[in-house]
Amino acid sequence: MPATKIKLAEHYADTHLAERLREALVAEGLNPEQLTLDDLAAIDQLHVGGRKASRELADEAGFQPGQKVLDLGCGTGGSSRLLEAEYGVQVVGVDITPPFIQVARWLSQATGLDARSEFICCDAQQLPLEDQQFDAVWSQHTLMNLPDLQQGLQEIHRVLKPGGRLLLHEVFQGENPEPLALPVPWAEEAAHSHLKTPQELELLLQEAGFAPIFQQEVTEEALQWRRKHTERETRGQAQILTPQLIFGPRFLQMGKNLMDNLASGKVRLFQAGWQKV
Repeated sequence: MPATKIKLAEHYADTHLAERLREALVAEGLNPEQLTLDDLAAIDQLHVGGRKASRELADEAGFQPGQKVLDLGCGTGGSSRLLEAEYGVQVVGVDITPPFIQVARWLSQATGLDARSEFICCDAQQLPLEDQQFDAVWSQHTLMNLPDLQQGLQEIHRVLKPGGRLLLHEVFQGENPEPLALPVPWAEEAAHSHLKTPQELELLLQEAGFAPIFQQEVTEEALQWRRKHTERETRGQAQILTPQLIFGPRFLQMGKNLMDNLASGKVRLFQAGWQKV
């Protein structure tokens, strides 16, 4: 794996992630091999808005049981498991971070959802998947980590069935041109953040062969959610299961910076659906 991709993977998780999570679950009085989605909600929804945001996007998507979904940048597999359990779809999750894939496989088995899921460690810009096999591609906070977004969108188009949909809950560049407050959850430094404006992404999607279905800005909702969680994190409430288990102590500053970037208009959030044409 090229050095830039290794650095991206290392930004998200170290090789001791699974061990750390197991210890935290035991400390909470849970059996790491027998878990529910509620047990994991605090640590497996690594995007702004948590499960509520995932459900809102899934409801807009109108999934049908048995459909096949690609979870792009699946992380520890939280959204994959939610879609399987609550919407009856089959999911293939891909992520460039090896410890995330290890944890995703373990947690899916522990929640009894491994029969309908598969997790693959790979680059979203070079998917080791066959053409036209998915009804939908699901992407939450992933596109801003793709340095060659055009290539990434072409791969998404390739693996979607005719008429398949791309479902997005993504961070965009805001109207405020000032530099981002860093670090943020997706980047330690500016060189690793590949934010696009909504207009830039729209053009790239059209060039890649997609047509819009729906779009909704959710920046204000994201800001309120981040403020609430930043307050909890700053107060240092005695909670074991938090995103700090994933990112370490630096997550406190990441969360604060994300809140500040949202409040100052440096970033925006949208959920959207696009269809392969």
